[in-house]
Amino acid sequence: MAVAGTALGLAVVAAPAHAAAASYTPPAIKWHHCAGSTLAHAGARCGFLIVPLDYAHPGGRKIKVAVSRVRHTASARHYQGVMIVNPGGPGGSGLDFPAFMPGWLPGHAAAGAYDWIGFDPRGVGASRPALSCDPRFFSAPRPAYRPSTPALHHAWVTRSKRYAAACANTPTKRALIKHVRTIDTVRDLDSLRVALHRSRINYYGFSYGTYLGQVYATLYPNRVRRFVWDGTVNPHRVFYKANQDQDRAFQRTFNIFFRWLAKYDSVFHLGTNAHAIANGFRAEVKKLDTTPAAGGKLGGDELIDVLTDAGYYVYDWTTIGKNYADLINSGDGKALLTTYQQANPTGPGDDNSYAMYLATQCTDAPWPRSQTKLDADNTRLDATYDYFTWSNAWFNGPCAYWHAKAHRPVKVTGRKLHVRILMIGETYDAATPYPGSLVVRRLFPTARLIEGLNGSTHAGSLSGVSCTDNTIARYLLHGTLPKRVAGNRADKVCPPVPQPDPTKAPARRTAAPAATTSASAFRAATPAALLLR
Repeated sequence: MAVAGTALGLAVVAAPAHAAAASYTPPAIKWHHCAGSTLAHAGARCGFLIVPLDYAHPGGRKIKVAVSRVRHTASARHYQGVMIVNPGGPGGSGLDFPAFMPGWLPGHAAAGAYDWIGFDPRGVGASRPALSCDPRFFSAPRPAYRPSTPALHHAWVTRSKRYAAACANTPTKRALIKHVRTIDTVRDLDSLRVALHRSRINYYGFSYGTYLGQVYATLYPNRVRRFVWDGTVNPHRVFYKANQDQDRAFQRTFNIFFRWLAKYDSVFHLGTNAHAIANGFRAEVKKLDTTPAAGGKLGGDELIDVLTDAGYYVYDWTTIGKNYADLINSGDGKALLTTYQQANPTGPGDDNSYAMYLATQCTDAPWPRSQTKLDADNTRLDATYDYFTWSNAWFNGPCAYWHAKAHRPVKVTGRKLHVRILMIGETYDAATPYPGSLVVRRLFPTARLIEGLNGSTHAGSLSGVSCTDNTIARYLLHGTLPKRVAGNRADKVCPPVPQPDPTKAPARRTAAPAATTSASAFRAATPAALLLR
């Protein structure tokens, strides 16, 4: 039961998260044709990895982790094993990624050398059981994020409590949310290694997926082959402090976006002064908090959420900018509302990624259980970082009332790792701020870090920047990496994912098979809620 409001502040379980689990050997995966058209088109096969709900009791209840596989095309001589992919979250579905990832790599040699393995982590997507709590939680409009009145504060606390309770309102849900920490998924990864008959795994993790990889490399250093981490989580900040870091970082990326809008006033007609555009955004949020646009559905919250996508990625800036300009210049918010609703569907089970984001983050590491502390922390941050703080606070609000206990995280270290790993991060990444990449580089003496200089895209590798993508391909193909340099800095500096030029017409392209869809197109269509908040 939740212990919100207690004087404890942080509720944790004293037992270490990395306590040894009992031995478990999974049964063979029964591969079959994939139901989804994306995977089917790529020639993938799908199946379930059977794992214990609780690894401390391997003979007890079992759950199913959905897995997909696209086979290597290289000869046996050039085959390099399995490449397991995780897109982040926590709560992100990775099942379709084997249909995309090989096509994102430059050339064919590196892609064809691996069996590409996707999976939906326990509780996510096609895995069974999958967690859903209240699919209509993101129905628009919602109460204003900034709790400027007692009524607004009460409304958000009530919503947080109700969502947390809905995630524990059946015996199945209550059992599941006790066993969806990072350590549980790491053990599933190792069970997957066994089921695939591999002594070591290759791994490509984006965003939260980098933390999953860090914990795996800490606990199983001799089972690591080639690991790529893009958008690296700082393990010293999981996860409450990481969210505070994001509040600061998103203030900067929003302002980068506003400067871009000002630069292209000829397209957007919002003015040439970025500071004035930022103030106009603040004013528009307040206006929509009182009088929502687009038939009463586009409130200030929804506007913030759509523009938050621009804080994650540059890919869709032109579309977001034009839709925002329509709202400001003509009062037409329909396109923004459509974007919000597409990213936040409210049908049965559509809150799965959000539910599993919370289920992992709320229990992975200590989280404040005192609403008073949360209010004080967020009020202080909002005084300076007013774009994202309250949005982020209420997105994570149910953690204060979660119906499963928090644990202590694994102490991440690469001291026992003897193989080289590759990290990528952009200078102004807001979701996983770049200083965290430098922390992880220090923790892993064999790591090499590429910095996308002055970029603001989160987890943007394999987006067509040849300096970065060719380095990744060479590493995957030959194991070669840049020399590690002295000091607390990147080992290689590359251009970032470029900001778009809205004055130029986009290149015409014919329809492409799913397996060759670009990384930028795929991620531009991916809800930010699937990524570390």
